[in-house]
Amino acid sequence: METEHDMNKWIAVYTKPRHERTAKSELETKGFEVFLPLLKERRKWSDRKKWVEFPLFKSYIFVRTETKNALFVLQTPGVVTVVKFGGEVAIVQDKSIQAIKLMIEGGYRPIATDYFVKGDPVQVKEGPLKGLVGEVTRIDGHDRLLIRVDAIQHSVSVHIDRAFLKSI
Repeated sequence: METEHDMNKWIAVYTKPRHERTAKSELETKGFEVFLPLLKERRKWSDRKKWVEFPLFKSYIFVRTETKNALFVLQTPGVVTVVKFGGEVAIVQDKSIQAIKLMIEGGYRPIATDYFVKGDPVQVKEGPLKGLVGEVTRIDGHDRLLIRVDAIQHSVSVHIDRAFLKSI
């Protein structure tokens, strides 16, 4: 038999810009377990220096709840949406949350980077290009799927949404 804690999963929540703390506070008031990874940095102004806390992932917080409670999360001030992939609420693995907590508590300074890095091999998981294998590239600030034709030393690329890609 599953316990209540086992049924609760971490979900990603997108907030209004600079409303991460507000949304966290409101969700905790509602009784949710919330994780907002914060980093400390010494900032310098012309007249002073000060330690400032800022979110590791801008506009994202993580909430531990049953996926059926996503509507209650969505009705919270500061929350824009619950992150979904393919119409399903996106579940964040416990081990990912634990790893982030360990990094921050251990005194490390993690840096948020794009999920796909230029040159990563990927496969298209949805849409008309489903099953196609290529690599990720960025041209003019847009994500592109690049297919190399080595025999003629040319390549072709198409603009594609990252949500359609998975790492291979």
